[in-house]
Order: sequence, then structure tokens, then C-alpha cells
Amino acid sequence: MTKNKGQWESKSIIWIQQGSMSNSKHIVSPQWLSEHLEDRDVVVVDCRFSLVDADLGSREYQESHIPGAHYLHLNQDLASPVNSHGGRHPLPDPAQLGEKLASIGVNFQKTLVVAYDNSKLAFASRLWWLLRYMGHDAVAVLDGGWSNWLQAGYPVTAELPTAVRGEFVPQLRPEMQVDIEVVKARKDLPEVALVDSREVDRFLGKYEPIDPVAGHIPGAVNYYWQEAMDSSGKVRSPEAQSQRWQDIQSAQEIIVYCGSGVTACANLLSLELAGISGAKLYPGSWSDWCSYL
Repeated sequence: MTKNKGQWESKSIIWIQQGSMSNSKHIVSPQWLSEHLEDRDVVVVDCRFSLVDADLGSREYQESHIPGAHYLHLNQDLASPVNSHGGRHPLPDPAQLGEKLASIGVNFQKTLVVAYDNSKLAFASRLWWLLRYMGHDAVAVLDGGWSNWLQAGYPVTAELPTAVRGEFVPQLRPEMQVDIEVVKARKDLPEVALVDSREVDRFLGKYEPIDPVAGHIPGAVNYYWQEAMDSSGKVRSPEAQSQRWQDIQSAQEIIVYCGSGVTACANLLSLELAGISGAKLYPGSWSDWCSYL
């Protein structure tokens, strides 16, 4: 990878790396990241989080993290407060997230943001999607996340980083997301594929551990988000991603949802890796849909 006058040219970024995902602008390997931790135009973000213990990720970060990494909290930074409708993790206020990104040294369309977590990229993918939604294409996720970094033997620290303030003014891409009214209007059209990203038993309504109603949006097809990764949490090859989506790749429009618009982002990443661009997120997802039932 080359630098141009100290800035990352996001439209032409290609990372050459070892592992299952090579020549991908969306994925970086632990080896690549270890070699670029000191680069001034790389900002690493720790996205670890637990849905059952909202403070666990921040505690783990305080104890140990990739050197130089900053922490972003799913509920506090990557989502806005919950209301009666809109889902469990509504999209964050763009200005507030933009200010947070600037405070940790991210410059709009110049700084490469590398996100990681310890949940098979569920929360890192949320940041990946949000940045692109806000107009910032220079973002990637760490292949295999925190566990892959540790297994590779790279350094960790408890030292909190300092940052030179950046400048981040979002330029939203509203076409990347849809609300419940759009889903209602388009879900049954033959050219539209509505993808439910949850595990099959939740999709089938056999149980529902989080939301008050079990089931799925009528007309949806099930693609469990974790199938984008192998058993170790590493991202599958572009060929495997393409094979995964072959049954709906001809759809003119793909809308993806999950429980609250978080793990669906891993499927959106999978679609991009498969060469299928333009899929949309329903941020409210099942938690929004079932709030009207």
C-alpha cells in the first residue's frame, strides 16, 4: 500500500495481505495492521461490546487493547437513544458521531479507520457501515478481530491513546438505508430481496431472546450473518461470499435487516466482498417492525 502526500486515497485503496481475504479494500490482516500502527493516517477503533453486559467491552478495552486503539461504544457512540419505535439501536446522530470521530483523529476521507471487535465482526461491521453511510470510504475491519490479533502474538497495551484532532464533516448517503414504510412498500416486489440476518431459529420464531415478539418480516429470506465468517471468525474468501449469495444476486434491490440493525452490517460487508454493491440496511430491523405489531 502506498501513501500519497501523507493521505489515504480512499477511491484507490488496495491492501495486499496474507490470509483468506487478499486484495480487499474492506479487510486488513493483523500482519498488515501491525506494520501500520504508527502511520499517522491510520486510526484503530476497538468496537468490543456485549448485548448482555453493555459495559463489558469498555472494561475489556481498559484492561487491554491494540496499541493506539480508541474505543467506541455501541450504545453511546454507534447508536442513538431508544424510543417507542425505531428499534433497539437507532442510527446515531451524524453530527455527534462526526464530532467523536474528529476527536480521535479521523479526518474525513483521508484517515483509514480500522475497526475490530471480539464478536465475529458484528460491531466492527456496524462502524464500517456507518462510516460509509456518512461518506467516509476509507474504512476496513480487522480480519478475525481481537482474537486473531492475540493468536498472532502481536502486542497489546492498557495505555490510553492520545490523538491529534481531526476534521470530520459527514456527507450522508441516505440511499444506503430504508425505513419501515419503504420495507412495507417494497418487500413483496419480485425484484426485491429482503434478507433477515438472524440465526435460523429466531427467523423461524422458535424463540426470541431479546425482542417482545418472535418471528420475521413476511417475505424475508434467512442468511445468518455469522456464515460470512469461518469457525475462527476470519472472513471467508470472495469466492465463498459470492457462492453464499448466488440465489439472490440477481435481485435489483436487496434490503438487509437483523434484530436491531447491527449484525445485518456483517451481511452488508459480505455482500460487498461478493461484489454485490448497493444493498440497503433497514436500521430499525425486527425490533422496529415488531414494535408495531
